Amino acid sequence: MNLKKYKPITPSLRQRVIINKTSLNRISKINKLNIGKLKSGGRNNYGRITSYKKGGGHKQLYNLIDFKRDLMNVPARVKDIRYDTNRTAFIALICYNTGVLSYIIAPENLKIGSKVISGEKFAVQVGNSLPLKNILVGVPIHNIELKAGKGGQLARAAGTYAQIINKNLLLGYATVKLSSGQLNLLSLHCFATIGKVSNFYNRQTVLGKAGANRWLGRRPTVRGVAMNPVDHPHGGGEGKTSGGRVSVTPWGFLTKGKPTRKKKKNNFYIIKLK
Repeated sequence: MNLKKYKPITPSLRQRVIINKTSLNRISKINKLNIGKLKSGGRNNYGRITSYKKGGGHKQLYNLIDFKRDLMNVPARVKDIRYDTNRTAFIALICYNTGVLSYIIAPENLKIGSKVISGEKFAVQVGNSLPLKNILVGVPIHNIELKAGKGGQLARAAGTYAQIINKNLLLGYATVKLSSGQLNLLSLHCFATIGKVSNFYNRQTVLGKAGANRWLGRRPTVRGVAMNPVDHPHGGGEGKTSGGRVSVTPWGFLTKGKPTRKKKKNNFYIIKLK
């Protein structure tokens, strides 16, 4: 079973459901693949809070993930599957034949001892990284590049995947459908990894108590109408009135209905928005 439920010996454990990590290896960290991670608390370089409801949380290290998979035509073997504190998906430690160690996003059904490789013409099997031009239509893929050579940026969260639904060899583009339903035009030279991202059941987890959110660095959310006018545009009226203006952030920006996508040139390659 991929989910772990607790005996209801306390109110907080009654609803708590987490991922069962007993199958993951608990091997010591690799210094070359870890760097320190500083927390900002939602503050910018002036020390002012620009992203509120952040702060605290457990101390973390950042695992350096190889999103590019640019060591071409060199076979690698999966040494173990690990939990990563910085993402919902699991990560796999692979060792190339040259002795180089690297972390990659672990796809579903990738086993310890499996062989993976990155290159132009290899088998379409789980864990291999290939250009879109050599991947069959309908095959689940993840860690997809938006620009060739930049590294994977799409479909990296737990349980997500994308599919190629069409290829245009004359124009050199493939139509890729994301889990959200969005359709993107991507170059056939962009690389992607075969398979679905691991940890599919992450979406079924239940934290069970407020303290679990604090472990993740998420502070409590206070309603704007419960604040004073000096603290929030919704504040005032002794906390009993709500209304008088549309919903906004503490800085006065609209929170409902306003488009947040920036107008960039690469939006041209989005056929259908999610």
